[in-house]
Parts: sequence; structure tokens; C-alpha cells
Amino acid sequence: MDILLIGAPGAGKGTQAEKLAQLLSLRHIASGDLFYKAYEEQTELGLKARSYVDLGELVPDEITIPMVMLHIEEPESAQGVVLDGFPRTLAQAQALDAELSHINRQIDLTIHIKVSREELLSRLGGRLFCQANQHVYHINFHPPQVADICDLDGSKLYQRPDDAGEAMRRRLVIYFNETVQLLDYYSQQNKLREVDGNQSIDQVQAMLLSEINDYTGKRNEV
Repeated sequence: MDILLIGAPGAGKGTQAEKLAQLLSLRHIASGDLFYKAYEEQTELGLKARSYVDLGELVPDEITIPMVMLHIEEPESAQGVVLDGFPRTLAQAQALDAELSHINRQIDLTIHIKVSREELLSRLGGRLFCQANQHVYHINFHPPQVADICDLDGSKLYQRPDDAGEAMRRRLVIYFNETVQLLDYYSQQNKLREVDGNQSIDQVQAMLLSEINDYTGKRNEV
């Protein structure tokens, strides 16, 4: 089963995708994490991607699509994936469908985590990531036990450049401008569900699981 989570930066899709992947024995593939890992490894794609990420701009499709497909086609993804952060545009969604068809797969279910703009700004401004594995914290909502240190792996925490200032606001403008077409695309395929992301992590998780269970139940009836 291949699932796509759609949500603005700060909507919590990364946290939810990771939890869903563990519960459903699927692989979590986050385009943002792929970019940062590729940059840390100083790969050519990673260096190119970072120049766009730091400005809060979308990474071009010729960089993003090959990077994501490479991970989808790996053996660890054979049982299915939870995609987080990709696709973000109509062109990317169409390209993804074309690439997946070559390996006899498709996006089965798309869930939109809807969060208000005011809440997004509040969440992004205090978001922190660990350097080793990109575990997510927040200075107010989910602080680490020791300041600036990841609870899980002990690495230092940092704020991404695109989570602050003008880059953060630019990311949200791009997201809202692009996502309308993306949601319409999956809605026309009858693959779109929506949950209220202005709730606690556990409440959102429960709603996501409810939507997935409802989908799989109906699919099994066919």
C-alpha cells in the first residue's frame, strides 16, 4: 500500500508519516530528509537541492523525482511507502504516477492534514531537528529533555534556515498556491481524504488510522 500525506510545512505530516509507517510496516520516505541527507553526504543532487531549500523554494523536478524514485524502488520499499513532502505540485504528481506505473504501483490513498495558517506560523517558528536523524522537536510543544540535544540519539538540535524569517513565509505562500491543484488531482481520482491537523498528535494519528482502515475495508469488499 502506497500512501501520500499532504500538508503545509509545520502541519505535522513528518511526525505522522513516521508513526504510520511503523504501525503499518511501510517505509517512510520524506523528500526533505532525503535532501538534507544528500547534502550532508555532499552528493551532486544534494548540493543542488540545498541551494533551493535554503531559500524556501521548491527543488526542481529533475532533482526531486529521481531521488524519490530511487528510494521507492529499493527492496525496503517493496511492501509500500508513506510519502511525506512529495509530490507537492500537479506536475510532480503526474510524473510520480507515470514512474509508479512502470513498476506496477500507484498511490492508493492521499490524506490532507489541514492546519490553519496562524497555527503553521507558530509551529514553524519553534521547530528543531536533530543533526543525526532529523528527529523533530519544538521549543514549546515538544521540547527535548536536555536543551539543544536530541533525546533519541544525543546529537545536537538545529533550526532549518527555511523555518525562519522570509524563507518560512515564502514556503507557505508557495505551498498554498501549488496545493489547490494537487488536492483537486487526487480528488478527481477518488483518492483524497482530509483530517483536521489543528489537534494533538495522538488525535490526528487516530483520525489518520480511521481513514486508512475505512479505505482498506472498502477495498477488501471489492
